Amino acid sequence: MKKIITTIALLVAVISSAQTQFEQGMGKAFALWGEGKSMEASAMFERIAGVEKNSYLPNYYVALINTTSVFTEKDKTKIDLLLTKAQDALDIEMIKDQNNAELYAMQALIYTGWVVADPMTNGMKYSAKVMEAYAKGKAIDPNNPRIVFGEADYQLGGAKWTGVDTKPLCAQVDKAIELFATFKPATAFSPKWGLERALESQKKCKK
Repeated sequence: MKKIITTIALLVAVISSAQTQFEQGMGKAFALWGEGKSMEASAMFERIAGVEKNSYLPNYYVALINTTSVFTEKDKTKIDLLLTKAQDALDIEMIKDQNNAELYAMQALIYTGWVVADPMTNGMKYSAKVMEAYAKGKAIDPNNPRIVFGEADYQLGGAKWTGVDTKPLCAQVDKAIELFATFKPATAFSPKWGLERALESQKKCKK
Protein backbone atom coordinates (compact mmCIF):
# COMPACT_ATOMS: atom_id res chain seq x y z
CA MET A 1 0.00 0.00 0.00
CA LYS A 2 2.83 2.37 0.89
CA LYS A 3 4.44 1.70 -2.50
CA ILE A 4 1.19 2.50 -4.28
CA ILE A 5 0.81 5.76 -2.35
CA THR A 6 4.43 6.68 -3.10
CA THR A 7 3.90 5.91 -6.80
CA ILE A 8 0.74 8.02 -6.91
CA ALA A 9 2.53 10.87 -5.11
CA LEU A 10 5.37 10.70 -7.65
CA LEU A 11 2.92 10.70 -10.56
CA VAL A 12 1.11 13.73 -9.13
CA ALA A 13 4.44 15.50 -8.67
CA VAL A 14 5.46 14.74 -12.27
CA ILE A 15 2.08 15.87 -13.62
CA SER A 16 2.20 19.06 -11.52
CA SER A 17 5.74 19.74 -12.69
CA ALA A 18 4.75 19.20 -16.33
CA GLN A 19 1.80 21.58 -15.97
CA THR A 20 3.99 24.19 -14.33
CA GLN A 21 6.55 23.95 -17.12
CA PHE A 22 3.79 24.31 -19.73
CA GLU A 23 2.28 27.27 -17.91
CA GLN A 24 5.66 28.92 -17.41
CA GLY A 25 6.58 28.41 -21.06
CA MET A 26 3.26 29.78 -22.28
CA GLY A 27 3.61 32.76 -19.96
CA LYS A 28 7.09 33.54 -21.29
CA ALA A 29 5.91 33.22 -24.89
CA PHE A 30 3.01 35.63 -24.26
CA ALA A 31 5.40 38.05 -22.54
CA LEU A 32 7.70 38.04 -25.58
CA TRP A 33 4.73 38.62 -27.86
CA GLY A 34 3.56 41.49 -25.65
CA GLU A 35 7.01 43.06 -25.96
CA GLY A 36 6.67 43.04 -29.74
CA LYS A 37 9.09 40.11 -30.17
CA SER A 38 6.71 38.18 -32.39
CA MET A 39 9.15 35.78 -33.99
CA GLU A 40 10.82 34.94 -30.65
CA ALA A 41 7.35 34.26 -29.22
CA SER A 42 6.47 32.10 -32.23
CA ALA A 43 9.69 30.10 -31.77
CA MET A 44 8.92 29.55 -28.08
CA PHE A 45 5.35 28.42 -28.82
CA GLU A 46 6.82 26.07 -31.41
CA ARG A 47 9.18 24.57 -28.83
CA ILE A 48 6.31 24.11 -26.38
CA ALA A 49 4.24 22.44 -29.12
CA GLY A 50 7.08 19.99 -29.69
CA VAL A 51 6.79 18.84 -26.06
CA GLU A 52 3.10 19.37 -25.27
CA LYS A 53 1.04 17.06 -27.47
CA ASN A 54 -2.27 17.30 -25.61
CA SER A 55 -2.96 21.02 -26.06
CA TYR A 56 -3.76 22.66 -29.39
CA LEU A 57 -2.81 26.07 -28.01
CA PRO A 58 0.97 26.27 -28.71
CA ASN A 59 0.53 25.49 -32.41
CA TYR A 60 -2.56 27.70 -32.50
CA TYR A 61 -0.47 30.66 -31.34
CA VAL A 62 2.31 29.83 -33.82
CA ALA A 63 -0.39 30.11 -36.50
CA LEU A 64 -1.90 33.28 -35.03
CA ILE A 65 1.40 35.16 -34.63
CA ASN A 66 2.62 34.34 -38.11
CA THR A 67 -0.74 35.17 -39.70
CA THR A 68 -1.22 38.51 -37.94
CA SER A 69 2.35 39.47 -38.91
CA VAL A 70 1.27 39.28 -42.54
CA PHE A 71 -1.13 42.22 -42.21
CA THR A 72 1.78 44.64 -41.73
CA GLU A 73 4.31 42.89 -43.99
CA LYS A 74 4.98 44.15 -47.54
CA ASP A 75 7.59 41.62 -48.69
CA LYS A 76 5.72 38.91 -50.63
CA THR A 77 8.43 36.31 -50.03
CA LYS A 78 8.16 36.85 -46.27
CA ILE A 79 4.36 36.74 -46.48
CA ASP A 80 4.51 33.35 -48.22
CA LEU A 81 6.86 32.02 -45.54
CA LEU A 82 4.74 33.37 -42.67
CA LEU A 83 1.47 31.97 -44.00
CA THR A 84 3.03 28.62 -44.87
CA LYS A 85 4.41 28.37 -41.33
CA ALA A 86 1.00 29.29 -39.92
CA GLN A 87 -0.75 26.68 -42.06
CA ASP A 88 1.75 23.96 -41.16
CA ALA A 89 1.23 24.61 -37.44
CA LEU A 90 -2.56 24.64 -37.80
CA ASP A 91 -2.58 21.47 -39.89
CA ILE A 92 -0.95 19.56 -37.02
CA GLU A 93 -3.89 20.42 -34.76
CA MET A 94 -6.57 20.01 -37.45
CA ILE A 95 -5.44 16.40 -37.97
CA LYS A 96 -5.99 15.75 -34.26
CA ASP A 97 -9.33 17.56 -33.87
CA GLN A 98 -11.88 18.66 -36.48
CA ASN A 99 -14.38 19.70 -33.82
CA ASN A 100 -12.73 22.87 -32.51
CA ALA A 101 -14.32 26.15 -33.63
CA GLU A 102 -11.18 28.12 -32.74
CA LEU A 103 -9.17 26.15 -35.29
CA TYR A 104 -11.65 27.02 -38.03
CA ALA A 105 -11.54 30.70 -37.04
CA MET A 106 -7.76 30.47 -37.35
CA GLN A 107 -8.03 28.74 -40.73
CA ALA A 108 -10.30 31.52 -42.01
CA LEU A 109 -7.78 34.10 -40.81
CA ILE A 110 -4.94 32.37 -42.69
CA TYR A 111 -7.01 32.39 -45.88
CA THR A 112 -7.80 36.08 -45.22
CA GLY A 113 -4.06 36.70 -44.97
CA TRP A 114 -3.61 35.32 -48.49
CA VAL A 115 -6.42 37.53 -49.80
CA VAL A 116 -5.09 40.70 -48.14
CA ALA A 117 -1.55 39.96 -49.37
CA ASP A 118 -2.65 39.85 -53.01
CA PRO A 119 -6.37 40.56 -53.57
CA MET A 120 -6.17 40.44 -57.37
CA THR A 121 -4.54 37.00 -57.43
CA ASN A 122 -5.99 35.42 -54.29
CA GLY A 123 -9.40 37.03 -53.85
CA MET A 124 -11.29 34.59 -56.06
CA LYS A 125 -9.17 31.65 -54.94
CA TYR A 126 -9.59 32.06 -51.18
CA SER A 127 -12.80 34.03 -50.49
CA ALA A 128 -15.02 30.94 -50.70
CA LYS A 129 -12.56 29.07 -48.46
CA VAL A 130 -12.72 31.86 -45.86
CA MET A 131 -16.51 31.63 -45.73
CA GLU A 132 -16.44 27.83 -45.70
CA ALA A 133 -14.07 27.82 -42.71
CA TYR A 134 -16.32 30.23 -40.80
CA ALA A 135 -19.39 28.13 -41.68
CA LYS A 136 -17.70 25.01 -40.28
CA GLY A 137 -16.72 26.87 -37.11
CA LYS A 138 -20.23 28.26 -36.71
CA ALA A 139 -21.72 24.77 -37.05
CA ILE A 140 -19.58 23.68 -34.09
CA ASP A 141 -20.04 26.80 -31.94
CA PRO A 142 -22.48 29.43 -33.25
CA ASN A 143 -21.74 31.66 -30.25
CA ASN A 144 -17.97 31.86 -30.66
CA PRO A 145 -17.32 35.61 -30.93
CA ARG A 146 -14.27 35.20 -33.20
CA ILE A 147 -16.36 33.17 -35.64
CA VAL A 148 -19.33 35.59 -35.62
CA PHE A 149 -17.15 38.68 -35.90
CA GLY A 150 -14.65 37.23 -38.37
CA GLU A 151 -17.34 36.16 -40.81
CA ALA A 152 -19.05 39.59 -40.72
CA ASP A 153 -15.76 41.51 -40.84
CA TYR A 154 -14.53 39.63 -43.89
CA GLN A 155 -17.73 40.42 -45.78
CA LEU A 156 -17.63 44.06 -44.66
CA GLY A 157 -14.10 44.29 -46.03
CA GLY A 158 -15.29 43.25 -49.46
CA ALA A 159 -18.62 45.12 -49.39
CA LYS A 160 -17.43 47.98 -51.62
CA TRP A 161 -16.69 45.45 -54.37
CA THR A 162 -19.55 43.01 -53.80
CA GLY A 163 -22.22 45.64 -53.14
CA VAL A 164 -23.63 43.54 -50.31
CA ASP A 165 -25.95 45.25 -47.81
CA THR A 166 -23.82 46.09 -44.77
CA LYS A 167 -26.67 46.56 -42.25
CA PRO A 168 -27.07 42.83 -41.46
CA LEU A 169 -23.28 42.50 -41.26
CA CYS A 170 -23.03 45.42 -38.84
CA ALA A 171 -25.76 43.74 -36.76
CA GLN A 172 -23.53 40.64 -36.62
CA VAL A 173 -20.64 42.80 -35.41
CA ASP A 174 -22.91 44.10 -32.61
CA LYS A 175 -23.85 40.51 -31.78
CA ALA A 176 -20.17 39.49 -31.67
CA ILE A 177 -19.39 42.29 -29.20
CA GLU A 178 -22.18 41.02 -26.95
CA LEU A 179 -20.75 37.50 -27.25
CA PHE A 180 -17.26 38.72 -26.32
CA ALA A 181 -18.75 40.08 -23.08
CA THR A 182 -20.12 36.69 -22.04
CA PHE A 183 -17.55 34.37 -23.62
CA LYS A 184 -15.65 32.26 -21.09
CA PRO A 185 -12.31 30.86 -22.33
CA ALA A 186 -11.78 27.21 -21.45
CA THR A 187 -8.35 27.89 -19.90
CA ALA A 188 -6.17 30.85 -18.95
CA PHE A 189 -4.34 30.52 -22.27
CA SER A 190 -7.37 29.92 -24.52
CA PRO A 191 -8.08 32.49 -27.27
CA LYS A 192 -9.57 35.76 -26.03
CA TRP A 193 -8.57 38.11 -28.85
CA GLY A 194 -10.86 39.97 -31.23
CA LEU A 195 -12.85 42.46 -29.14
CA GLU A 196 -10.70 45.49 -30.03
CA ARG A 197 -11.03 44.77 -33.74
CA ALA A 198 -14.78 44.26 -33.35
CA LEU A 199 -15.15 47.64 -31.59
CA GLU A 200 -13.19 49.33 -34.40
CA SER A 201 -15.45 47.67 -36.95
CA GLN A 202 -18.52 48.80 -34.99
CA LYS A 203 -17.29 52.44 -35.16
CA LYS A 204 -16.95 52.18 -38.94
CA CYS A 205 -20.47 50.74 -39.15
CA LYS A 206 -21.85 53.79 -37.35
CA LYS A 207 -20.21 56.34 -39.66
